[in-house]
Amino acid sequence: MDADIFLQLGAFLKWIGIILLPVFLLPLLTLAVPGPFTAPSKALYPQIDRVTRWALNVAIVCAVALVLLQLAVVIASYAFALSWTWLSESVIYTFAAVFMLGSASALLSDAHVRVDILRPRFGERGRDWIELAGTFLFLFPICIRLITTGEDGLTRSWSLLEGSRESDGLPILFIFKTLLPVFAVLMMAQGLSIALKASLRLTGGMPSEDEATPTMSSHYGA
Repeated sequence: MDADIFLQLGAFLKWIGIILLPVFLLPLLTLAVPGPFTAPSKALYPQIDRVTRWALNVAIVCAVALVLLQLAVVIASYAFALSWTWLSESVIYTFAAVFMLGSASALLSDAHVRVDILRPRFGERGRDWIELAGTFLFLFPICIRLITTGEDGLTRSWSLLEGSRESDGLPILFIFKTLLPVFAVLMMAQGLSIALKASLRLTGGMPSEDEATPTMSSHYGA
């Protein structure tokens, strides 16, 4: 019965996601018709950034837990010759959570490694166009692919409330597998925020990056 409730919730969230897909066209609409779409864009991207920071806070908690759990593993193993599968799996799960939940924040602060050697050569408007093109041509399709590819396996995992294959492992493997679509959704949302900012800068709806530099650090540190 509990599994059915979770599956119904998953189906509901899927439909919510489908309904919200047109929102991802907002940066292009802002670029094409700035007048009616500038205000919604300005209102939306701070909310997305706030969710990203909340996810970062969860990732920080997981990072602290990771250090403590790994310390417990080392002490138990080398000092007492003890080993528990659930403890080792806890390290793996928290390690994955740190990266899955914190990646969107790295995108927010432009901390991801870039391989585009031409981007620094362009002016600011050129960089904004690159942000838009990269978001729509690469980030969104890859994240959508991640969500759709693992949908059947994740549904099965939730229907079984899948746990560890080891008898003394954690019974939350289905939650661990959910980190992948959560990662994809967070990255898509933050990509939308970046695209909105690029569109607003291109249309004069918000200051350029150079003009906003003095306040940018306080904005991201909030």
